[in-house]
Amino acid sequence: MEAEVKDTTPALSEPAQTAAEKTVYSILLALSFSHLLNDTIQSLIPAIYPLVKDSLKINFTQVGLITLTFQMTASVLQPLVGIYTDKHPQPYSLAIGMGFTLTGLICLSMANSFLLVLLSVGLVGMGSAVFHPESSRLAYMASGGQHGMAQSLFQLGGNAGSSLGPLLAALIIVPYGQFNVIWFSLAALLAIAVMLNIAAWYKRNRSRVRAKRKAAGNTAVQLPRGRVAGALAVLLVLIFSKYFYMASMTNYYTFYLIDKFHISVQSAQVYLFIFLFALAAGTFIGGPVGDRIGRKYVIWISILGVAPFTLLLPHVGLFWTAVLSVFIGVILSSAFSAILVYAQELVPGKVGMIAGLFFGLAFGMAGIGSAVLGRLADHTSINHVFHLCAWLPLIGLLTWLLPDVEHKRR
Repeated sequence: MEAEVKDTTPALSEPAQTAAEKTVYSILLALSFSHLLNDTIQSLIPAIYPLVKDSLKINFTQVGLITLTFQMTASVLQPLVGIYTDKHPQPYSLAIGMGFTLTGLICLSMANSFLLVLLSVGLVGMGSAVFHPESSRLAYMASGGQHGMAQSLFQLGGNAGSSLGPLLAALIIVPYGQFNVIWFSLAALLAIAVMLNIAAWYKRNRSRVRAKRKAAGNTAVQLPRGRVAGALAVLLVLIFSKYFYMASMTNYYTFYLIDKFHISVQSAQVYLFIFLFALAAGTFIGGPVGDRIGRKYVIWISILGVAPFTLLLPHVGLFWTAVLSVFIGVILSSAFSAILVYAQELVPGKVGMIAGLFFGLAFGMAGIGSAVLGRLADHTSINHVFHLCAWLPLIGLLTWLLPDVEHKRR
């Protein structure tokens, strides 16, 4: 039997406790908008792959290495950032991180070699490593207890930005050349301005951090450490299945459409936008629904429920490919917010660490998946890659092993 843990957190004043219980929609919207700008910039990287592949004469393996560099830079650093800022909050870190992204963007617009492209995307990855765990913590602080809704609203901005990137690339970069990436530095500058305002609120409301930690300690479900570790391991495997499949879509969907249906690069970018817009549209579902019916149910539906559509996708024509991509995007996108908040409830008081770990793993799996799938495509075909990845959502059956945290709390 576990020893009872006494609450030694200092008592909070009633105004501080009341403030911590209010949802600050202005901050949540500002974070969502910042996420939109951040991920619009990041999504330019895979969006210009066909252009870079032709201009630099690189193969699919090298395309995968570009994504691996970007994603691994972000994934390795994110948990470290989260652990550090849990103990030492840094209000202005968001603006500093966007400064790295801005520098990488400028370098990418002028990159004339494969190594310079790797350096550029690495800098963008560093900016992402700072942005995601700290922004997730701020969303948690401003949620007023509606953690699922706050994370979904935050993720909505990111997925909307990810869907805009390919469309803007098709309109601005593909027709006029790689140097036009530099125009998106204006988005980075706008994001820095918004983040400075968020930082000012962060400095004024640090009492919310103590209030949230005390509330988390009072409502936490006490599970054995082994059970918590096992649940976290299952969640990480589910992240693997989700983001390995996502890597096939975000990085190679355009190549798949061009190869199988012989459409133009610009048309393929439009179809990629449709898929990514479906991701954005479905993002807001998972959090609020998880707040209402339980996050475990949302995880079941989101990851395992998408399997029939992924299995059918490689066997249909262009029209139904587009239709199925919408269903896949809407269903699959609801998982991450539910998984993240579920994990934060398993390990209360470690919001930044958990956010960094899961965002980092998501980025890492996307990077590794891109590299592995690129290598596989070079040795087989893009069609083979999509047939193989279609089976990944069946890993969602592992959701059965997760404890019913919401039922225990009630």
